[in-house]
Amino acid sequence: MDYSWQTVLFAFSLTLFAGLSTGIGSALAFYTKQTNKKFLSIALGFSAGVMIYVSFIEIFPKARDSITEVIGVTGGLWLTTLAFFGGIAIIALIDKLVPSYENPHEVHDLSEIKALDDLVETEGYEPPKIKVMEDKNLLRMGLFSALAIAIHNFPEGMATFFAALENPTLGISIAIAIAIHNIPEGIAVSVPIYFATGSKKRAFKLSFSSGLSEPVGAIVGYFLLLRITSDLLFGIIFAGVAGIMVYISLDELLPTAEKYGEHHLAIYGLISGMAVMALSLVLLA
Repeated sequence: MDYSWQTVLFAFSLTLFAGLSTGIGSALAFYTKQTNKKFLSIALGFSAGVMIYVSFIEIFPKARDSITEVIGVTGGLWLTTLAFFGGIAIIALIDKLVPSYENPHEVHDLSEIKALDDLVETEGYEPPKIKVMEDKNLLRMGLFSALAIAIHNFPEGMATFFAALENPTLGISIAIAIAIHNIPEGIAVSVPIYFATGSKKRAFKLSFSSGLSEPVGAIVGYFLLLRITSDLLFGIIFAGVAGIMVYISLDELLPTAEKYGEHHLAIYGLISGMAVMALSLVLLA
């Protein structure tokens, strides 16, 4: 499939925006004294609702139609289904390969940073300096924390990029959903790195740069996949993207939303995300 350079640039820009939202989470970690748990819970649920709805209502059917045109109805449905679960398998494998104690999806509260700052101000506590990063254990912790989130964000970048190429409006919705998802990831990376190094600047840099793997995923997708793609390959990729987004929603977004807030807040956010996405698709049809 051929896309104009304007469409490709727009899709890449959306992916870049979504990826660098880890920096927003990192900034919040250092300039906000307390986590607004209710708002974050609703926002994460909303993001999950958007991604689940578009995966099943918009992306999966488009992938099925694209594949069906090439190999027929029965074979098309089978291949689309296999590609969907293949996407789930890929992101699940990535999640499995990242050690749990270095997994960036662990929930952290901004009050942890405030507690450390209070120790510095009231009791003269001196956190480790940047040079302590020379210590192998702390260096490993910082690098692996950033690497873990980068690994998780790579397929998310491809998902955002391909969705934006196919439907710019859909791409915007997914980019916003991924961006909301990346904010607590930025917090999750910044908090432990700050505790390890005592440097907010170092924690922010590592958190911010880890989000760059999303635009890298877009670039890889463009040069390695789009240049050789056909209707059949595009359908397979798009079905895999749907699987990736459903897995992210069920494995990361909703559990994190519940940990940050009440169960019903996460569900209200989920339903709101679905409703807004449904309305936008109807109005823009």
